[in-house]
Amino acid sequence: MKKKLVALGMASVMAASLAACGSSSGSSTSAAEDTAATEQTTAAVASTEADTVATESTAEGSDLTADLTLWTYPVGNWGDSATVDSLISDFNAKYPGIKVTVEYLDYTNGDDQVNTAIEGGQAPDLVLEGPERLVANWGARGLMVDLSDLMSGDSASDLYDTIRSACTASDGKVYEYPLCMVAHCMAINRNMFEKADALQYLDEENHTWNSTEDFLKAVQAVYDSGQTDVAAVYCAGQGGDQGTRALVNNMYGGTFTNADHTAYTVSSDENNKALKALYDQNGINFDASLVGGDEINLFRQGVLAMSLCWNASQQNNTDNNDAGLTNDGDTILPMAFPTESGDAKLCGGIWGFGIFDNGDENKIAAAKTFIDFMCNDGTEASKAVLAAGFFPVHQNMGNVYEGTDTADTMQMFTDYFMPKMGDYYQVTPGWAEARTAWWNMLQSIGTGSDIPTETANFDTTANAALAAATS
Repeated sequence: MKKKLVALGMASVMAASLAACGSSSGSSTSAAEDTAATEQTTAAVASTEADTVATESTAEGSDLTADLTLWTYPVGNWGDSATVDSLISDFNAKYPGIKVTVEYLDYTNGDDQVNTAIEGGQAPDLVLEGPERLVANWGARGLMVDLSDLMSGDSASDLYDTIRSACTASDGKVYEYPLCMVAHCMAINRNMFEKADALQYLDEENHTWNSTEDFLKAVQAVYDSGQTDVAAVYCAGQGGDQGTRALVNNMYGGTFTNADHTAYTVSSDENNKALKALYDQNGINFDASLVGGDEINLFRQGVLAMSLCWNASQQNNTDNNDAGLTNDGDTILPMAFPTESGDAKLCGGIWGFGIFDNGDENKIAAAKTFIDFMCNDGTEASKAVLAAGFFPVHQNMGNVYEGTDTADTMQMFTDYFMPKMGDYYQVTPGWAEARTAWWNMLQSIGTGSDIPTETANFDTTANAALAAATS
């Protein structure tokens, strides 16, 4: 049976929580897994006339008067009240008749808060998150406003096709208007790898592994050097699960779903081989006490030699040391996931706005005005993306980080990671149930259960949820 991480690691986790990969999300990534408890802030408004908006769908926005609620998951500094206050102040300078009250969610209780509000008929007007929730969950349940008018406007003409597709449901309705995106990756403690003579197994310049076999050799070398906890297959919940999914799928070319998102495909020879290799490898531990945020903390503290839950936002984090360094000053090297082919497919994070259909056309028009301003207004959209700490979804927006302290890091991710962003399968129907089935499966495998049986059980559970969602 695989051993578990030592208890002192979890004690350190509780002492110093950090933002986790998102999503999700993310995050990303991203998005924070352990943001502070929910708080509210209200932006001041006036009642003077403002300019008209660019798109036809929001043409009435200039003279609208509405009280809106915005609930935001912690997408970078969109979880920080001071940052969001500043963005809303800019909005009110142009649209003083629209009052926006903000509630800040975290990834521990946020979904429960939203679902409780939905059940009580008190869903927020606007929500900032990703397609997993806005499209595959709430949108699929008929709770969201179709934003096709925004998506078909001139301002959306330069959106990346993959982003446009991820925000669009199978029936052609658009339930998310995108703001920013990122490709999630992994990272290693370069000092530990250098000490173990394990850098020979990777291409440092291109941030890739020579092969899956060399990835496993590197783990063994670090383990043999005395760093016995090299990596954790964390599986206490869904936080940061894009990392464990990407590792398993990339190692031998497996997939999580089919290409048209009509079936979950975890039960395959490729994925079974990857899971067995991870279970058998010294230094890699299936740990049911950790989620992605916990794993990141242990990596930063030097308890782990690598993280599976990384992205540009994590690389820029300066909470406990300079960006790109662990708490003790070791160099953090972002890496793509290992593959046999050399062509890694990274899980992407996409974040944007959706509107809950609360039956008030005036509020819906005002909410579209807010979205158009934050995502499409030239100057403001750049600020909104910078607040997230990720990358623009508009191809023509350019390098929003030029001249900033994080410019070099963001350029590195633009050059080496964003081009590897793979299929956004997170919009597959039944996604919420599939995520739960995934970490339950990893927990069972970690206790020694038969791998092909467990992956087959996953597919049965996930595909049943898919069938129920599409029936």
